[in-house]
Amino acid sequence: MSSDETPPQTDPDSSPGPTQTQTQTEFPPTIHHLSFNQDNTCFYAATDRGFLVFNTDPYRPLLRRDFEAGLSLLSMLFRFEVFALVGSSPTPSAATNANTKALLWDDHASRCVGELSFRSPIRSIRLRRDTIIVTLLHKIYVYNFSDLKLLHQLETTSNPKGLCEVSQVSGPMVLVCPGLQKGTVRVENYGSKRCKFINAHSSNITCLALTHDGRVLATASSKGTLIRVFNALDGTLIQEVRRGADRAEIYSLAFSSPAQWLAVSSDKGTVHIFSLKVDSVALGDDRSSGASESPISNQTALSSLSILKGVLPKYFSSEWSVAQFRLPEGSRYIVAFGQQKNTVIIIGMDGSFHRCQFDPVNGGQMTQIEEYNFLKLEETSSQSE
Repeated sequence: MSSDETPPQTDPDSSPGPTQTQTQTEFPPTIHHLSFNQDNTCFYAATDRGFLVFNTDPYRPLLRRDFEAGLSLLSMLFRFEVFALVGSSPTPSAATNANTKALLWDDHASRCVGELSFRSPIRSIRLRRDTIIVTLLHKIYVYNFSDLKLLHQLETTSNPKGLCEVSQVSGPMVLVCPGLQKGTVRVENYGSKRCKFINAHSSNITCLALTHDGRVLATASSKGTLIRVFNALDGTLIQEVRRGADRAEIYSLAFSSPAQWLAVSSDKGTVHIFSLKVDSVALGDDRSSGASESPISNQTALSSLSILKGVLPKYFSSEWSVAQFRLPEGSRYIVAFGQQKNTVIIIGMDGSFHRCQFDPVNGGQMTQIEEYNFLKLEETSSQSE
């Protein structure tokens, strides 16, 4: 066992779990964490009071749980009533302990059914049907879901955002996370038992996305100008797209299913949709050549000046987004693709919900279909539907 990790406690009676409170206030809760479930059919928010769960299509509140203490992180497994909860506390001394413990919460039984304790704060949790993946600042732990047995541990470079993504199809897991060096991504293939390091960027990795089958990986760095798409099986660079020329913090990357489109949100307030060319990867065509720093050529997506890319700066031959949606700056937005064709769902830490549609042929500005404020608690059901 690592010095950062202590054996998990699986006795449900060893921890009472969060205690629900009947007290409500007239002020909306503060969101600490916001995300989608694995197939984007739900999104959820960890708040200073508990957690909220919503259906995405159609939009409707599904679940609201209020506890005596708030949550700093939450993870949901598809639409099952099992959650991974990480606590928070208004007092710094108490928060030190609260965010080092992950509770498995069975909402149907309203009790804690398992616990994982660590010696440093938990940065993120990812759930699969067979595994639980917990990310700390420098380490990642992989546990068996059924008995919380430690299966594997990995070391990473400093990872304050808890970057880690896993495949979600049945079968052996593919896990991606920052490597040990700046700008590298580690790909752990539990089927082939191979580990590969991809030199993705020259600066620190700040965002990752992985397709459900674990074949295609998207990365962004602290510069936030270029997004790179790789074959996760062999590390080949498939495509490079440009969000913009100015530095930006990338908040989220999301693949459509199948991986025809890539959505990107950032602190610039614009959500971008890029057209992808990953057919050969989807067909299992593993390239033998090494990763290149140039995107695969697609003249329809390149600037008309691409013939001069050897002379002019790389900026002029970049692939740009085909569709965009502008949001107010100042809030963190997370994007995912909707269940309806050519739609995206955008959720914000300010409580905003947007469903937008993009034109796959003509591109341009997306059309907003729906908009809600999911923090209006009078519209949020206290029971699951």
